Amino acid sequence: MSDFDWALWLPYIFAALMGVAILVYVILDGFDLGIGILSPLADDLGKDRMVSAIGPFWDANETWLVLAVGLLLVAFPVAHGVILTTLYFPVAVLLIGLILRGVAFEFRAKVSLEAKPIWNWMFFIGSLMSALSQGYMLGIYVLGLDTGWASAAFALLVAVCLAAAYAAIGAAWLIHKTEGALQISAVKWLRGALGLVALGMAAISLASPLASARIWDRWLSFPETLFLAPLPVLTLALFVWLWRLSARMPLEGDRLNLAPFAALSGIFALGFAGLAWSFYPYVVPGRITIAEAASAPESLAIILVGTLFVLPVITGYSIWAYRIFGGKAVDLRYD
Repeated sequence: MSDFDWALWLPYIFAALMGVAILVYVILDGFDLGIGILSPLADDLGKDRMVSAIGPFWDANETWLVLAVGLLLVAFPVAHGVILTTLYFPVAVLLIGLILRGVAFEFRAKVSLEAKPIWNWMFFIGSLMSALSQGYMLGIYVLGLDTGWASAAFALLVAVCLAAAYAAIGAAWLIHKTEGALQISAVKWLRGALGLVALGMAAISLASPLASARIWDRWLSFPETLFLAPLPVLTLALFVWLWRLSARMPLEGDRLNLAPFAALSGIFALGFAGLAWSFYPYVVPGRITIAEAASAPESLAIILVGTLFVLPVITGYSIWAYRIFGGKAVDLRYD
C-alpha cells in the first residue's frame, strides 16, 4: 500500500477505534450506572451487595470513556471543538455526575451508619445524572446538533430511555453476579426496563431518517436498505428472546445467568452499528466528515503508535480484572 493510501485510511482507523471505545464504555460503564440507578429499589443489605457486584470493575470501565474522548480530541480536533461546544452543559452535568458517583461510592463505606443513607442517595443521583446527560447528548447528536425546543424535547425522551437501558443492563449484570432474593428482584427490574429500551431505540430509528434526507435515502433506497435490514430484525429477535428467557429466570442451577447481559450487549452493539451506518462518513452529522475533521496524517501516525501501546494495556487489564473477580458478588468488606 502506498503512503497516499495509508494517509487516506488513517482517519477511518481512528474513527473505528473511537467507535469501539464508545461502545465498550456504554456496555461496561452502562451496567455500573444502571446498578446505581436501581439502588434505591433495594434494602441496605441489597445495596451493599450491588456495590460489591461493581466494585472491582467500575474504575477500569470508565477508562474507555477517557480513551474515546482522548481519541476525539487528538485525532478529530475540529469535531471535538464543535461537539463539546454545542453540548457544553450536558457534558458538565456528566462530569459532575461521574465525580459525585465516585465520591459517594467511597464515602458510603466510610461514614457513620447515620450518614450512609445520604451517600447512598448521592450514588443514585450521580448515576442518574450521568445516564441522563449521555442520553440527552445522544438525542441532540442524532438530530445533527440542533438545539431547538423540539430537539431538546426529543433529547429528553432519549435521555430517559438510555437511563432505562442502563438500568436494564445493570439488572442483567446483577442476574449474573448475585443470587437469592436480589437476583429475583433483578429479573423483575430487567423486565420493567425493557419497554423503555425498545421505545428509545424506536424513537431514534424514526427520528434519524426524518432529521436528514441523506439518512432517509440511505435507509430506504435500494439496495442500501438490504444491508441495513438485518440490524432491526436481529434486534427484535434479541428483544423477544430476552423477554421470553427472563420470564423463566432464575433457571434451575442458575443456568444462563450471563445470557441477559450478553443479549443486551448485542442489542447495544446492533443499535450502535445502525447509528454508524446512518451517519457515515460524517463525524458531525451532516456538517463535517471524518476526513475533514481529522488531524494531519503525520500526527495521526504518531498517535496511532501510542494507541497501539495503550489499547492492549487497557484491554488486557479489563480482561484480567473480570477473570480475577469472576463469580458471585460477596458481602462488602473494607477492612
